[in-house]
Amino acid sequence: MRGFLGQSLNDTAVRFTIHASRTLGKPGGCAPFWDILRGTGGAMIPLSDENPARLPPVVTVGLILACLAVFLFELTYDEAGLDLLLSQYGFTPAYLLPAEGSQLPHLPVPVWVTFVTSLFLHAGWMHVLGNMLYLWIFGNNIEDAFGHLKFIAFYLVCGIAALGLMLLTDPASNSPVVGASGAISGVLAAYMLLYPRARVRVVVPWLLILFPVQIRAVWVVGTWFALQLLTAVLTPAGEPGTAWWAHVGGFLAGLALTPLLKSSDVRYFGPFDPRGPWADG
Repeated sequence: MRGFLGQSLNDTAVRFTIHASRTLGKPGGCAPFWDILRGTGGAMIPLSDENPARLPPVVTVGLILACLAVFLFELTYDEAGLDLLLSQYGFTPAYLLPAEGSQLPHLPVPVWVTFVTSLFLHAGWMHVLGNMLYLWIFGNNIEDAFGHLKFIAFYLVCGIAALGLMLLTDPASNSPVVGASGAISGVLAAYMLLYPRARVRVVVPWLLILFPVQIRAVWVVGTWFALQLLTAVLTPAGEPGTAWWAHVGGFLAGLALTPLLKSSDVRYFGPFDPRGPWADG
């Protein structure tokens, strides 16, 4: 982990979801994951939160282990083999809604299955580690608030909804979309509804120095979503790169599903702070 955080975090770290675009055999760009709040010197990187959970996060840990295991399997492929793997098991909108007369490649699974398989594929070390860091920090509390079974259903539905919005906004895309970020966007939405006052420990890189600070979750997640929505609106459809609309779709699904799935004893907008809701951050 030390080397992971020591990477250049301004422009080479991974952003929440990418188009692992392999159009014409060329990998798509991987935008930085970390620039939730972007300043002159760099990005804000969350490390942990001050929000203990009651239940053991067995589903969260299981999802992390599954994604890591799949990524290690990906490493056994050469570049051509990985291109083929991502194109077959990543979610490609044009495969689900093919243009008239188009010739689709042979897929080893029905195309609708890629709504799920794509959530466990990642395009690089920084991509998978960045996603799993966010799932580790925020997922345990949402699993605690929903219960184990409802949490895994929530996670998968948010991921599918994220890809569904990608399908609506860019149905002709031939670039496979991979990554857990659509599902994790839903987790972030639930966290903002249930725990906006929770303190999140982050570091802000400036040159070679990492400045640790604490900030309320509502600012971390709220600013992140505002940037995703703004960038999605401003980015032309069909442009390879980050799947902005998938982030938006997963987040909106999380907002819609949280009231239906949270346990009755979990209140909105906690944890409550006697010093005031937005004290010190």
